[in-house]
Amino acid sequence: MANGPRYLVDTNILLRLSKEDDPHYAVVQSATLVLIRSRAHLCYAAQNISEFWNVCTRPARHNGFGLSIEETDARVNAIERIMTLLPDNEQVYWVWRDLVVGNSVRGVQVHDARLAAAMQVHAVSHILTLNQPDFARYTNIKVVHPRDVPV
Repeated sequence: MANGPRYLVDTNILLRLSKEDDPHYAVVQSATLVLIRSRAHLCYAAQNISEFWNVCTRPARHNGFGLSIEETDARVNAIERIMTLLPDNEQVYWVWRDLVVGNSVRGVQVHDARLAAAMQVHAVSHILTLNQPDFARYTNIKVVHPRDVPV
């Protein structure tokens, strides 16, 4: 049973975990295993799975993985087995609204704000991500790069 800090696992981490030939695979896998062994509580949001599904099923010629629905579904099932879904709800929406207005969020960064809102609503203190700058504006979140997970 996980009883350590709660981590949202960003989509870029989920994608690297599912692609062994990715240059970041080793560091991401190692960090994830260390967190699991240290009893951290690993979480994901529905948005993470939507983004994951998008990349996995998009053709390789369009910067995707080109996987079948069945292959993608199997990868999502693996995520669901070891991590906890943060339920989407009305409160997440209202916190997101406050975050995008209060932080002058624009363009594609609205998606990161939605993850930050889910984290706030569900008391998730950390995010494991390769894109640290994307979450720097949210001072209540500890942003952790996989290489910075203590071994």
